[in-house]
Amino acid sequence: MFNIKISTISMPIMSIIGSFCNFAAQMKSFEVPVHYRSPLVTAIKQKRKADDKMKKDFTPSTLELGSLHIILARHFGFCYGVENAIEIAFRAVAENPGKRVFLLSEMIHNPGVNADLQSLGVQFIMDTSGNMLMSWDQLNSDDIIIIPAFGTTLELEQILRSKGIEPTKYETTCPFVERVWNKAEKIGKDGYTIVVHGKPKHEETRATFSHSKAHTPTVVVKDMEQAQHLAKYVMNALPADNFYEDFKGQFSQGFEVTKDLQRIGVVNQTTMLASETQAIADYLKNVMIEHYKPANAAERFADTRDTLCYATMDNQSSVQGMLQEKADIALVIGGYNSSNTSHLVELCEEKLPTYFIKDEYCLISENLIRHFDLHMHSEKETSDYLPANHPLKVMITSGASCPDALVERVIGRLAELTSNENVIEAITAAWSAEA
Repeated sequence: MFNIKISTISMPIMSIIGSFCNFAAQMKSFEVPVHYRSPLVTAIKQKRKADDKMKKDFTPSTLELGSLHIILARHFGFCYGVENAIEIAFRAVAENPGKRVFLLSEMIHNPGVNADLQSLGVQFIMDTSGNMLMSWDQLNSDDIIIIPAFGTTLELEQILRSKGIEPTKYETTCPFVERVWNKAEKIGKDGYTIVVHGKPKHEETRATFSHSKAHTPTVVVKDMEQAQHLAKYVMNALPADNFYEDFKGQFSQGFEVTKDLQRIGVVNQTTMLASETQAIADYLKNVMIEHYKPANAAERFADTRDTLCYATMDNQSSVQGMLQEKADIALVIGGYNSSNTSHLVELCEEKLPTYFIKDEYCLISENLIRHFDLHMHSEKETSDYLPANHPLKVMITSGASCPDALVERVIGRLAELTSNENVIEAITAAWSAEA
């Protein structure tokens, strides 16, 4: 049932992934609503886990459904942080009957999960961009507030406490996000300025920026281009005053360019491309060495590789492994505002036609698909997306906030459109027998 081929993963990233394997193997199981689970996907994941306990094999699984072959990424779907957040959020509702329950913003970037919480009466205080959907004055000390998996800023925590609400009671902040905060605090106290690789407006980056700047000067770079521009200020190649316009809204108050870029460390929004974060860190490290010529690199640059999220790296490495196979198209499933999912789309787009979909209903017919265009930032429809190949080979992966049940429904819809739906039960039984 497997297509066995060694995926091409860079050794530095592989070594980082290896450091997380023992931790990942010991992680707890969470109470997640059963309708998010999938008998088929669970059986596949259990079989792969049993065969690869150290999680070093990133080759995909292949499901042969008659004339349809599904090439399924080795790792995908709910990560530790997401399952933790879902368990806490649903528990918050169950433990507080009759009370008003609010989410600070979307708990995770999955429309289905957020809709499920709203159906239970959970209300949102703000949107994912930080725009208020209600007034703080509408809250009182009896209200229950859930902090999303991305975490939140110290400033918002203070607002909640001023209302008599303890924000940590139902905090779903991902432990790996907190790991980044702790690392930023530690190296900040050691005298390093923090460079955050992330999307400046993303909830997690806003939270990380807030926690970091409480301890040390902090600046956000969204990509390698901005990192290279920042390097010009390190090397005094640009007038210092230009920095404040070039990085407007991305640096901490009181940031002094001539002083605060002499010792730096890089942390990241955990859902960014791990390879890009590593490339930015390596680039800035080399810049610091070239400019200052220290006897020891650590005098000018802090090692922060251990802040990379294992799940983000596993999912991205699994896509790289999947792309070693031949296929006709790729489907990437997840919320359109999901950062980690968008990076999986970018990886797939480099090799083959790729469609970013949010659910099975996007597969309108065998001739029409509705999907999200990352470059135009809008949903569109595309005709004749399924080639008339036999067998038809479709690669599938999903973001860290996508339920396995949704992946199974997409597979089922593809099977239906290609007249292979009668094979699904037999495949599920076969995988379950092997798991």
